[in-house]
Amino acid sequence: MTDKNTLVASSEPVPVPTPHGTFAVSAYEFADGTEHMLATAVGADGRPLTPAQEGQDHLVRLHSECATGDLLGSYRCDCGPQLEKALATVQELGGSVLYLRGHEGRGIGLVNKLRAYALQDAGDDTLDANLHLGFPADARDYTQASAILKAAGLTRIRLLTNNPAKAEALTELGVQVTGLVPDIVAPRPENERYLATKRDRMRHILN
Repeated sequence: MTDKNTLVASSEPVPVPTPHGTFAVSAYEFADGTEHMLATAVGADGRPLTPAQEGQDHLVRLHSECATGDLLGSYRCDCGPQLEKALATVQELGGSVLYLRGHEGRGIGLVNKLRAYALQDAGDDTLDANLHLGFPADARDYTQASAILKAAGLTRIRLLTNNPAKAEALTELGVQVTGLVPDIVAPRPENERYLATKRDRMRHILN
């Protein structure tokens, strides 16, 4: 039986122009049917932009899928603004955004994320809501992310994140993380409690 985290198909990178600049975009499919997208900032010549400071490792943002934030622009979280900022940052500094499908609601899926929202409206914070639904605070698995990075030759990176747990997970999976670059966006009244919980209970660096 094939392991669900076996990489079974990938596409050659193709240029995709965006408001932030042009990205070379590749897709990766795993045995469980999950597809992810790697978008690398490229210049007018189609070649990856080099780091702003010579000798720095490639900058990577692991962005977990968030339909409400990325598609609807929800104010309940900071996912949409983080994605927009990450795309702009890698165009400025060089680097890639790895968009991870199947990570909705920190890995619990869209249906359960919306159930968690209802619990939050009744008084839970974002961590307790997941626990009350029978899930861990963070159910995401970065095995497929690490496989994509290795396939792309990105085994030594700087990580664009506020979440040290992502760096720890990648390190355990054989990807060397040489530094963290913050991806902080301004809070809104609607997500202040959410961000405070991530800072105070989930070790996010949000100074």
